[in-house]
Amino acid sequence: MAIKNGTLKRIGKEKTDKLIKPLLFDAHVPLLYAWLFEQGEEHEERARAVCAMAERLYQLGRGVDMAWAWGEIVDAETLEERLGKHGGAIYRPARSGDGNALLCPFPGSLDSLIKRHEKASARFAPIMVVAPTKKDPARTKQAGQTFSQAPKPRFAAVAYNSPPRRLLFELRNRVGASSFSSWPLAQAAQLVENVRDCAAQKLKKALPDRAAIIERVFIGRDTTEPDKAARIRIVPLPSIGSPHVARAIRRVLVEVLPNCPLAAEDIGWAFSGLDLNLDYETGEISDHAAPVLVAADDESMLRHYGVDDGSAGHRVWRTVTPAALPEQAARRRIDPRKVREELVAARDNPATEFKEAKPGRERLLEEGRAASAVIQVLRHVGVTARPDSIRVQREPFEGKGARAEAFAPRTRFAKERLWHVEIAFVEPTRVPLAIGDGRYLGLGLMAPVPDASRDALMFAVPEAANIGIADGPALVRAARRALMALASNGEGRILRLFSGHEPDGRPAGSGRQEHVFLAADDNDGDGRIDRLIVAAPWACDRSLPAEGQTRKIFDGIVSRLEVVRAGRLGVITLGPPRALAGHDPLVGPARVWQSRTRYRATRHAGRRKDPAEALVRDLVSECLRRDLPRPEVEILKFSTVPNGGGLVAQARLRFAVAVHGPLLLGRDSHKGGGVFAIEA
Repeated sequence: MAIKNGTLKRIGKEKTDKLIKPLLFDAHVPLLYAWLFEQGEEHEERARAVCAMAERLYQLGRGVDMAWAWGEIVDAETLEERLGKHGGAIYRPARSGDGNALLCPFPGSLDSLIKRHEKASARFAPIMVVAPTKKDPARTKQAGQTFSQAPKPRFAAVAYNSPPRRLLFELRNRVGASSFSSWPLAQAAQLVENVRDCAAQKLKKALPDRAAIIERVFIGRDTTEPDKAARIRIVPLPSIGSPHVARAIRRVLVEVLPNCPLAAEDIGWAFSGLDLNLDYETGEISDHAAPVLVAADDESMLRHYGVDDGSAGHRVWRTVTPAALPEQAARRRIDPRKVREELVAARDNPATEFKEAKPGRERLLEEGRAASAVIQVLRHVGVTARPDSIRVQREPFEGKGARAEAFAPRTRFAKERLWHVEIAFVEPTRVPLAIGDGRYLGLGLMAPVPDASRDALMFAVPEAANIGIADGPALVRAARRALMALASNGEGRILRLFSGHEPDGRPAGSGRQEHVFLAADDNDGDGRIDRLIVAAPWACDRSLPAEGQTRKIFDGIVSRLEVVRAGRLGVITLGPPRALAGHDPLVGPARVWQSRTRYRATRHAGRRKDPAEALVRDLVSECLRRDLPRPEVEILKFSTVPNGGGLVAQARLRFAVAVHGPLLLGRDSHKGGGVFAIEA
């Protein structure tokens, strides 16, 4: 508000610019505000009053749009379930810490608001001066106005989403503490239990009046879902960062959450110098040589786990120890005794049916259920970022790791529930150090994959584009032109990775498939193209090296593809890029693959040669050239393209082992031809 020469007479003609920064959100996703209160009639009466006030809401913040709200009283478990399904960002208050400081009401805030409202109504006061006249010596007149700012309301700054306090300890030998003591990777859960129980005994002996709280904070006994926000997390850290280092546990990280009722200093004292040979309750020393915990001076190992590494997050994360997923994600157990019986029976009767062994389809269904369970697990640990792809397997992702089932002995988790997990997010993000039901026992430990790039990307084609299968080649040509425009350096030169030509314009003469593969795919079988596939050369031709810098260039340029101008097909706005995930029909893995688009032979059959046999030879040669296993080829149908166009066919490939896609083979493989998918 502007005042002209100390008067309000021209206030209607004075303008002052104001900056407004609106926040847009999905109107169909409600905002949730939640308060936890103790049981009791007095507290419940106050909660009902808050619910009644919520129904009088008509405006939210400084927004000008209509708003409405309702309140209800639910138990803590129901609240956590709703927050888990909400999908948006969640801000949790902390008693201390360095999180986002947000202003919150506290006793006295309402009185300060009432006082501010009263003062705001009297911000302008007239300045009266004596102006005597002959008739009225006591006459006064207004010489101006004074402006006084209303007092600010009183609110308390509360830290939200504060990071935990991290205490790093090293496992040292009991004799000669200068050397590390290593613990087997597969016994991570046993190490956590030993460290946890010894530290709890030590602290209860020092603070006997807080024994019940220590039990809840350390061990989690008699706790509810909200109590997990106060539990400490003991995370064993295997040595990683180099393919040559042994994956043994040499460090233990203790995370103290901001809402923990115990002081971080007391918890640090309980772990510092902890002797795992000593029973702190009885004072007895065991016979086995267990390590001693010593506070670490060097915390560089934490950067390998994405902690304080100076980045905004990472796109790809993998488990170092397998995650314990919910029961519905468990694999079917194979009984070794029944397998042996079936093998013995097969010796006498070759027609014996192997019922115990899992077919590929069942394995794919199991992995699909596990991948779905990972999304649920991420919600439970507060990760709201959208996953791009999820891979699950029993084998470790890195060398010198351990299979998932090796971590099950002496734990409450069946080995069928343990999975190694790789999660690729759409955007770089941060995840907790451990996920899954076993995160308090050292299972589900996550580590980022630095500089991870996507080798095959999928773009959704909007249904409104209505592109038929016959127009797929036209869409692919337009997409290639769009990629070449994105890959241009401004001087007319285009990377060979996208053009397939040398810098001087000549076709690439290396004889290798060194430029991108594209395909238009009808994934749902409705006769319309619903997605565009762009794959890197090394993703389709396994004989090509995948260099780190080239992978970054591919991912960076292809990720910028948003619009394709396809002539008579119109201007097509593509969906955001997503990696081709595991279990996709074009990815597999699987042993049997079938043509989704026509395969075009790379060579002519020759005069008086059987076309079907020539196609079989050509397909086998093409697979071997791409570093794929030799397949058994079944030609489903074939035809000859006129005017020297060669042979085209629909085929089925059977490999001796399961192979990963995408499989784009043949002469037209860069133009959307020769696409193979898992046999339906």
